[in-house]
Amino acid sequence: MTVISLPENIENLKAYSSAKSEKIVGSTWLNANESPYAQSFTLTLDDLNRYPDPQPVAVINAYAAYAELTSDQVLMTRGADEGIELLVRTFCEPKQDSITIFTPTYGMYKVTADTHNIAINELSQSDLQSLSAAEIASRSAQSKLVFICNPNNPTGATIQPAKIAEIATALAGQAIVVVDEAYIEFSDALTACKLINDFSNLVILRTLSKAFAMAGLRSGFTLAQAKTLAPIRKVIAPYPVSTVVASIAAKVLSPDSITQMKRQVTILNSAKAKLIGWLTNSNAVLTVLEGQGNFVTLKLADVTAYEAAKTAGLIMRPFTLYGESDWLRISIGSENELDNVKLWLDSIAAKGTK
Repeated sequence: MTVISLPENIENLKAYSSAKSEKIVGSTWLNANESPYAQSFTLTLDDLNRYPDPQPVAVINAYAAYAELTSDQVLMTRGADEGIELLVRTFCEPKQDSITIFTPTYGMYKVTADTHNIAINELSQSDLQSLSAAEIASRSAQSKLVFICNPNNPTGATIQPAKIAEIATALAGQAIVVVDEAYIEFSDALTACKLINDFSNLVILRTLSKAFAMAGLRSGFTLAQAKTLAPIRKVIAPYPVSTVVASIAAKVLSPDSITQMKRQVTILNSAKAKLIGWLTNSNAVLTVLEGQGNFVTLKLADVTAYEAAKTAGLIMRPFTLYGESDWLRISIGSENELDNVKLWLDSIAAKGTK
């Protein structure tokens, strides 16, 4: 039997390893930056024999109102990940163009580029903070897309909207600045949404997976000027949003649900501050990155300490950062879930005193 050969870039592709990729057994799940708040909605659907609205009007209008944009500046996607993929497919020429990323950052930018045979121009998070907009533009000269994750996953680092505006100005006519705001609700003053009307080369990615507690819904939004979204609308699948997803998303974006989300964010930010205090005072931890988002990333004093956590059913996300494999990211969970983190830290401290 003859096996069909793969394109070289796919043959060599290193797939993204999500938090749910590994079949780990546990009881406390703090590895995927999910919300601890489960939500349920009652639906009455009697038209599933019909194709859905490609861009459900009720959801688009609701999200436009939430983001303080117009409806033609909103495109609904299957999670923000589809937004990343659509941008690369729409604006980048395979084997010719590149994208710029600031590492360490969200891994799907690289995986998507590799999938489409697009080169990676890798700058660092330090570069993003310290270089001028003109210097960033110069170092991104061959890139069509410049991805800025704000707040950044997994470090939590942030960048001010004023700096984003400077970068968009410096890259005008050269590249599109893509600001991934998956975690923006945890630091909403940093949003670049108010810049959209000023910059045709600015795109913002959003999701309902984090603060809105709808990771299972796979619902995201790509925000930009209407003329910037126009070519993306030609590329997106004809029916990307199912009737069920659209029905739930409309409920999630109701005024009452948005108020509930903001209340939950306040609680989670308070819980995060408490967790940071525990970590800072623990002999199991060398470094704590106190950035924004519903997670904390830290450097362990002993990487084997995580094995004890897994044995106890406490599942967090190990990372290799800055060339070192002793980093861990902890999602902000419920009070009971974070108490299990405290028990783990205390058990390590107790062993260290013997």
